[in-house]
Amino acid sequence: MPYFQKLFRKVQSSTGIIKLCYRCLYKIIARRSLIEISPKCTIGPGLYIGHAFCITINERAVIGKDCCIHKGITIGQENRGSRKGTPTIGDSVWIGINATIVGNIKIGNDVLIAPNTYINCDVPSHSVVFGNPCIIKHRDNATAEYIFYPEYSN
Repeated sequence: MPYFQKLFRKVQSSTGIIKLCYRCLYKIIARRSLIEISPKCTIGPGLYIGHAFCITINERAVIGKDCCIHKGITIGQENRGSRKGTPTIGDSVWIGINATIVGNIKIGNDVLIAPNTYINCDVPSHSVVFGNPCIIKHRDNATAEYIFYPEYSN
């Protein structure tokens, strides 16, 4: 799966005919693994995709640096109401299997989102979030043993 992440970065940073080639390869890999991440999506360096299958991220979502996402997650848009829009996710956030994050909300830095959690409210930095509705507990260094810091490469 590191190949998918490299292709994602190449599609974002390339131009011309090379971008077209990378985009074709990217679409093939994305279809095969059921990943929906638009090259227009704003994602910081150090993204780690563990168990990369069935991932959906809205193209307007913003994800900070050094984040880990796992299979089955949805980062989506809410179309009406007070939370109309897409999420902004901070740095060093770990998102567990089958978590769902929707609406114009802000997730702070150093947040651990437990598997099967539904989030539609703001989450402060240095927190652990779990459940539906989301329960937020403060914890310093919440992601200390969870975040993988790869070397950044295009």
